[in-house]
Amino acid sequence: MLNYKKYKRFETIKLKDRTWPDNEVTKSPIWCSVDLRDGNQALINPMTVDEKVEFFKLLVKLGFKEIEVGFPSASQIEYDFLRKLVDENHIPDDVRVQVLTQARPHLIKRTFEALKDVKQAIVHIYNSTSVLQRDVVFNMSKDEIKEIAVKGTKLVKEYAKGFEGEVFLEYSPESFTGTEVEYALEICDAVLDTWGASKENKVIVNLPSTVQMDTPNIYADQIEWMCRNFKDRERVIVSVHPHNDRGTGVADAELAMLAGADRVEGTLFGNGERTGNVDILNIAYNMFSHGVNPELDIENVNEIIEVYERCVKIPVHVRHPYAGNLVFTAFSGSHQDAINKGMKKYQERHDNIWQVPYLPIDPSDLGREYEALVRINSQSGKGGIAFVMDHCYGFKIPKTMQKEFADVIQKLSEQKGEVSPAEVMQAFEKEYLSIEVPFKLVKCTISDISDDNGDEDTKVNVTIVHDGKSKEIEGIGNGPIDAFKNSLAGSSLINIKIIDYTEHALSTGSEAKAAAYVYMERNDNGNKTYGVGVDSNITKASIKSMISAINRLYFK
Repeated sequence: MLNYKKYKRFETIKLKDRTWPDNEVTKSPIWCSVDLRDGNQALINPMTVDEKVEFFKLLVKLGFKEIEVGFPSASQIEYDFLRKLVDENHIPDDVRVQVLTQARPHLIKRTFEALKDVKQAIVHIYNSTSVLQRDVVFNMSKDEIKEIAVKGTKLVKEYAKGFEGEVFLEYSPESFTGTEVEYALEICDAVLDTWGASKENKVIVNLPSTVQMDTPNIYADQIEWMCRNFKDRERVIVSVHPHNDRGTGVADAELAMLAGADRVEGTLFGNGERTGNVDILNIAYNMFSHGVNPELDIENVNEIIEVYERCVKIPVHVRHPYAGNLVFTAFSGSHQDAINKGMKKYQERHDNIWQVPYLPIDPSDLGREYEALVRINSQSGKGGIAFVMDHCYGFKIPKTMQKEFADVIQKLSEQKGEVSPAEVMQAFEKEYLSIEVPFKLVKCTISDISDDNGDEDTKVNVTIVHDGKSKEIEGIGNGPIDAFKNSLAGSSLINIKIIDYTEHALSTGSEAKAAAYVYMERNDNGNKTYGVGVDSNITKASIKSMISAINRLYFK
């Protein structure tokens, strides 16, 4: 049995009059990507300089205006990477590069050397403030820990005076979630005072969930409490940096935004230490699904995945929200049926508001294809198969026919597992379009005739092969289908009646084709089935559909 008594909850705050549950996210936060620092340091094989440059260019293309590029004072490769960005002019004028450094004189000096000629730089200093780290790592008092933060701020301020570009300060009380909020506030306000922060000279105060220690509502309470109690809230940009130890990084960030956070640090697809950082794309797409502009150019998720997987060398999970290969895919029959009906209604209504069951957003908005929405296996139903035939091949199978064809695919899927759209189409051709026994259509001539009273009728002259022998038959009726039925009945070859008939165009242009579906019943035994015909001439398509149905009734 698990020894659950070995663990206890860290009590940090009790906020009885919280207001964040009644708030809504109505605008995008300031995004800061930390892929090139947090993300990179969590890789088994860190990115090369060239890979980091490619990743940096992707982040710029996606619209990130703040990008943490590394810890240049602690790593030669990160120093060289920053210099490459500067020397090769990869940093747009409206992008702030962020660098991390500990509050030590030689490290801060080296940091500013790496930043030479950068127009806008965020210098991010931090020190751990939690009860546990003060006790077991630093063995320092609260005042001593606060002094580290104050001294670091003074050092950055001093070096910033001689820097040609613009310097913004960011301070993180690292391990914030394990710190008493009153003490975290004391340190942060001391940093703000030391810097001389004001409404016109704001400081980024980053309140990280360095290690998740509680449910997201507790983190939101901590953020709201801090936002309420800063000496001057207007001089602070409140930033959050959630990790994902409890699997709630996205929830932490979203609730923190409700609680007053202005800024979110995270990574693409949540790559980061331990269980990862917060997934910025996940949050951005969540906002998008609520009609809020995420202020990022993320409409081509496949391109993002391609660069990410090549540089980071970690595959995006097939069930990853929005980006996973299977997240817009339904195997369940009931889900497939609902998606199929929902898509039809959406198209019929010409509505600007997306409402399709099981699809929170339109996959095409992310550059995803509709072909992957429905995949067929033994759990699938008639709605999913109808969806594949319609969206992949243009066949709008009549509702009453869907069960008949679904039974065919069900048997196939039970034999081989998943059935691809191409295999569904192959089965459709075999079952309906390619059967030529016992009847094969060779030639069909259709003409209009008038009787003695001047009424118009249709005459068909058909050449068919029946059991290997060629036969010529003719019939007259009120239309091609009725005339062909009468020609067959008159030849004593079959005895059928037509229950239903539908048709539609398959494509447009010079090679446009039509599909015809006929539902027939044998009068001698009551067996019923559908037949399908395809031809550039709709009348010939209807004749072919009848041959198809007859062959299914008399051969199968």
